Amino acid sequence: MIFKFAREAGEKFRAGVTNIADGIKDRITGHKTDVKDLNVEHDGERVVLKGKAKTRAEAEKAIVAAGNTPGVGEVESHIDIEDEPAQSNFYTVKSGDTLSKIAKEFYGDAMKYPVIFEANKPMLSDPDKIYPGQTLRIPTAS
Repeated sequence: MIFKFAREAGEKFRAGVTNIADGIKDRITGHKTDVKDLNVEHDGERVVLKGKAKTRAEAEKAIVAAGNTPGVGEVESHIDIEDEPAQSNFYTVKSGDTLSKIAKEFYGDAMKYPVIFEANKPMLSDPDKIYPGQTLRIPTAS
């Protein structure tokens, strides 16, 4: 499956990371995203992910982390998923958005913003740091 992202959106890698594929793999595994046998390939603005995820949420976290990397416009996912619950929504951040505002739109409750924050932790380090053009994973309401 192929996912499109804004090439300019996202947070840069920590100092010293020069290879995009290695940086993405480090970002995904460093946040303890549960994707086994993770392989990241980078070609131009496309990233290909391969591996095995226990849940769809873990696979989507990896996809979002890869796609919200500056210079990446497309993520092709070949991540096998063991458990197949309902699919999440993806949302592209607009100017003026906050996680609370997005939570209100999707869940009817602005105070559910931590659900969105947790679902996007591979790329979000602070709930107040979201940027226009970023794509966020919005889990289904439980």
